[in-house]
Amino acid sequence: MEQRTILLVEDNPDDEALTRRALQQNDIHDTLIVARDGAEALDYLFATGAYSQRDATGMPEVILLDLKLPKIDGLEVLRRMRADERTRLLPVVVLTSSNEEQDIVSSYDFGANSYIRKPVDFSQFIDTVRQLGLYWLVLNVPLPRQRGG
Repeated sequence: MEQRTILLVEDNPDDEALTRRALQQNDIHDTLIVARDGAEALDYLFATGAYSQRDATGMPEVILLDLKLPKIDGLEVLRRMRADERTRLLPVVVLTSSNEEQDIVSSYDFGANSYIRKPVDFSQFIDTVRQLGLYWLVLNVPLPRQRGG
Protein backbone atom coordinates (compact mmCIF):
# COMPACT_ATOMS: atom_id res chain seq x y z
CA MET A 1 0.00 0.00 0.00
CA GLU A 2 1.21 3.49 -0.86
CA GLN A 3 2.72 5.44 2.03
CA ARG A 4 0.57 8.46 2.78
CA THR A 5 1.46 11.61 4.65
CA ILE A 6 -0.28 13.31 7.54
CA LEU A 7 0.72 16.91 8.23
CA LEU A 8 0.40 17.75 11.92
CA VAL A 9 0.59 21.48 12.59
CA GLU A 10 1.16 21.66 16.34
CA ASP A 11 3.43 23.84 18.48
CA ASN A 12 2.91 22.03 21.80
CA PRO A 13 5.52 19.24 22.19
CA ASP A 14 3.25 17.35 24.62
CA ASP A 15 0.34 17.37 22.16
CA GLU A 16 2.70 16.30 19.37
CA ALA A 17 3.96 13.39 21.49
CA LEU A 18 0.38 12.40 22.39
CA THR A 19 -0.61 12.46 18.74
CA ARG A 20 2.39 10.33 17.73
CA ARG A 21 1.61 7.85 20.51
CA ALA A 22 -2.08 7.73 19.60
CA LEU A 23 -1.25 7.09 15.93
CA GLN A 24 1.13 4.27 16.89
CA GLN A 25 -1.37 2.69 19.30
CA ASN A 26 -3.98 2.73 16.54
CA ASP A 27 -1.58 1.14 14.01
CA ILE A 28 -1.59 4.23 11.81
CA HIS A 29 1.89 4.10 10.33
CA ASP A 30 1.59 6.78 7.68
CA THR A 31 4.39 9.33 7.43
CA LEU A 32 3.86 12.09 9.99
CA ILE A 33 5.30 15.48 9.13
CA VAL A 34 5.21 17.99 11.98
CA ALA A 35 5.18 21.74 11.44
CA ARG A 36 5.62 23.59 14.73
CA ASP A 37 4.17 26.92 13.59
CA GLY A 38 1.98 28.28 10.85
CA ALA A 39 4.87 29.62 8.77
CA GLU A 40 6.53 26.19 8.71
CA ALA A 41 3.23 24.58 7.67
CA LEU A 42 2.90 26.96 4.73
CA ASP A 43 6.56 26.42 3.79
CA TYR A 44 5.93 22.66 3.73
CA LEU A 45 2.73 22.92 1.70
CA PHE A 46 4.12 25.36 -0.87
CA ALA A 47 7.68 23.93 -0.92
CA THR A 48 9.32 27.18 0.18
CA GLY A 49 11.88 28.10 2.85
CA ALA A 50 13.35 25.04 4.55
CA TYR A 51 11.17 22.84 2.33
CA SER A 52 12.17 24.41 -1.01
CA GLN A 53 13.70 21.09 -2.15
CA ARG A 54 10.50 19.14 -1.40
CA ASP A 55 8.49 17.78 -4.33
CA ALA A 56 5.48 20.10 -4.14
CA THR A 57 3.24 17.64 -6.01
CA GLY A 58 3.24 15.27 -3.01
CA MET A 59 0.54 16.60 -0.73
CA PRO A 60 -0.63 15.25 2.63
CA GLU A 61 -3.64 12.96 2.77
CA VAL A 62 -4.97 15.02 5.67
CA ILE A 63 -3.82 18.02 7.72
CA LEU A 64 -4.37 18.14 11.47
CA LEU A 65 -4.27 21.85 12.24
CA ASP A 66 -4.06 23.52 15.63
CA LEU A 67 -5.37 27.08 15.75
CA LYS A 68 -3.20 28.69 18.41
CA LEU A 69 0.18 28.73 16.66
CA PRO A 70 3.21 31.03 16.72
CA LYS A 71 4.20 33.19 13.74
CA ILE A 72 1.03 32.56 11.69
CA ASP A 73 -2.10 31.27 13.43
CA GLY A 74 -4.08 28.28 12.21
CA LEU A 75 -6.94 30.33 10.79
CA GLU A 76 -4.54 32.29 8.60
CA VAL A 77 -2.88 29.03 7.48
CA LEU A 78 -6.32 27.74 6.52
CA ARG A 79 -7.22 30.98 4.73
CA ARG A 80 -4.00 30.89 2.67
CA MET A 81 -4.46 27.21 1.84
CA ARG A 82 -7.98 27.75 0.56
CA ALA A 83 -6.86 30.75 -1.50
CA ASP A 84 -4.32 28.67 -3.43
CA GLU A 85 -5.32 26.27 -6.21
CA ARG A 86 -2.71 23.68 -5.13
CA THR A 87 -4.06 23.32 -1.59
CA ARG A 88 -7.64 24.54 -1.65
CA LEU A 89 -9.15 21.05 -1.65
CA LEU A 90 -6.83 19.32 0.85
CA PRO A 91 -8.70 17.83 3.81
CA VAL A 92 -8.11 19.91 6.94
CA VAL A 93 -9.18 18.80 10.39
CA VAL A 94 -8.90 21.54 12.98
CA LEU A 95 -7.66 19.72 16.08
CA THR A 96 -7.53 22.25 18.89
CA SER A 97 -8.25 22.83 22.55
CA SER A 98 -10.21 26.00 21.73
CA ASN A 99 -13.83 26.08 22.88
CA GLU A 100 -14.38 29.53 21.41
CA GLU A 101 -17.49 29.68 19.24
CA GLN A 102 -15.80 32.26 17.00
CA ASP A 103 -12.92 29.81 16.32
CA ILE A 104 -15.43 27.14 15.27
CA VAL A 105 -17.35 29.52 12.99
CA SER A 106 -14.16 31.00 11.49
CA SER A 107 -12.67 27.54 10.89
CA TYR A 108 -15.68 26.47 8.87
CA ASP A 109 -15.88 29.87 7.14
CA PHE A 110 -12.28 29.42 5.97
CA GLY A 111 -12.97 25.90 4.68
CA ALA A 112 -12.12 23.43 7.44
CA ASN A 113 -13.53 19.97 6.75
CA SER A 114 -13.92 19.18 10.43
CA TYR A 115 -13.46 20.80 13.86
CA ILE A 116 -12.47 18.58 16.75
CA ARG A 117 -11.68 19.64 20.30
CA LYS A 118 -8.70 17.82 21.77
CA PRO A 119 -9.88 15.60 24.60
CA VAL A 120 -8.02 16.12 27.86
CA ASP A 121 -8.17 12.43 28.80
CA PHE A 122 -5.51 10.34 27.01
CA SER A 123 -7.78 7.33 26.39
CA GLN A 124 -10.35 9.64 24.79
CA PHE A 125 -7.57 11.23 22.74
CA ILE A 126 -6.46 7.77 21.55
CA ASP A 127 -10.03 6.99 20.50
CA THR A 128 -10.38 10.36 18.75
CA VAL A 129 -7.22 9.73 16.72
CA ARG A 130 -8.42 6.19 15.92
CA GLN A 131 -11.67 7.56 14.56
CA LEU A 132 -9.85 10.31 12.64
CA GLY A 133 -7.54 7.73 11.09
CA LEU A 134 -10.39 5.38 10.26
CA TYR A 135 -12.40 8.09 8.56
CA TRP A 136 -9.73 10.16 6.76
CA LEU A 137 -7.27 7.39 5.88
CA VAL A 138 -9.56 4.37 5.34
CA LEU A 139 -13.16 5.37 4.63
CA ASN A 140 -12.78 8.74 2.93
CA VAL A 141 -12.22 8.64 -0.83
CA PRO A 142 -9.51 11.23 -1.54
CA LEU A 143 -9.45 13.57 -4.49
CA PRO A 144 -7.68 11.85 -7.43
CA ARG A 145 -4.11 13.04 -7.79
CA GLN A 146 -4.32 14.26 -11.36
CA ARG A 147 -2.62 17.63 -11.13
CA GLY A 148 1.10 17.17 -11.70
CA GLY A 149 1.32 14.13 -9.42
